[in-house]
Amino acid sequence: MSAPHHLLLVFADPGGAGGNPLGVMLEGGGMSPDGRQAIAAELGYSETVFIEDRASGRLRIHTPTVELPLAGHPLVGAAWLLDHEGTPVDTLRPPAGDVPTWTEQGLTWIRGRPEWGPPYDMQMLDSVAAIDALDVPGGDALLAAWAWEDEAAGRLRARVFPNRIGITEDEATGAAALQFGALLGRDLLIRQGVGSELHVRPFDDGTVAVGGRVVLVR
Repeated sequence: MSAPHHLLLVFADPGGAGGNPLGVMLEGGGMSPDGRQAIAAELGYSETVFIEDRASGRLRIHTPTVELPLAGHPLVGAAWLLDHEGTPVDTLRPPAGDVPTWTEQGLTWIRGRPEWGPPYDMQMLDSVAAIDALDVPGGDALLAAWAWEDEAAGRLRARVFPNRIGITEDEATGAAALQFGALLGRDLLIRQGVGSELHVRPFDDGTVAVGGRVVLVR
């Protein structure tokens, strides 16, 4: 690839499996929107982060087809990588607004407003088997389908199809997790994709936190 970048897996399970691939360009400032978009399309990850200023946490997020004001797995991954590189921040600044970030018990967390992300159609199905059997909807779908694995324990199974923003099926979707937290109003553990885990914690002010494990691939 022509663009030097780090590759992370965000929202991995406790054994390091799963996780959504994320490209991060630590020296991503000074690029035009078209230039960033071309790189994101070339790299082909569901999202690529361009760090514009490490000290302030200012960054941009692109799918292969569009720029997003906020996305969860890019923010969790960017926060983790800045800390790993010795330049931690307590706030990230994507276009949507200021997003606090912190580390707690091996998880990297971000906290934002659910409405800052893409407006997913949250559809509850009656079983995990029904979720696993879903076909990719295609078209301009923004579907987040879910079912309880263990309602008492706050564990749910989800699959997310952000087709409208250039992603067929997402392995782990932090923005949808923020919306699950707002919808259900309780702490959650979401199992998404083939092996990803997202931790969710809603707050009384309408913000929601999402956290997970990050693995550095290169």
